[in-house]
Amino acid sequence: MTTTTTTMTMTMDKDNITLLLLSLLSALFLLAYLFPKPKSNNNNNNNKKDTGGKFKHAQSTANANANANNPTTYYTKEQVSKHNTRTDCWIIVKHKVYDVTSYVEEHPGGDAILNNAGRDSTEGFYGPQHATRVFDMVDEFYIGDLKN
Repeated sequence: MTTTTTTMTMTMDKDNITLLLLSLLSALFLLAYLFPKPKSNNNNNNNKKDTGGKFKHAQSTANANANANNPTTYYTKEQVSKHNTRTDCWIIVKHKVYDVTSYVEEHPGGDAILNNAGRDSTEGFYGPQHATRVFDMVDEFYIGDLKN
């Protein structure tokens, strides 16, 4: 009788473990179904990576209209140089122009972003202080190319 009791206990334990594992797997599938991972579409500006809601595209209405008709707007260094304040901050990175005005207050390096306001910021942008995520973020602020 002892052998039968031991065998029944082991069988029940295996059944309980199997039931527990099936329950856990079912729960995981249910959670995955109810809370799917958002899809990312890099070709659509409305589906940019989430940056905490802090960073907004700072493109002016005039530039938006110009970009709608002409995919690339060109700016001279002289034009960019006029946007050199905390409330109107443009930078140049690798011959591309970015309006980072809305990002100035959120910049983790504080006012360091203003060091090259209205000028070429390529060297500082690619410095060791920046995490690789800034390379994705900067596209949100792109307004045109630098005219040679």
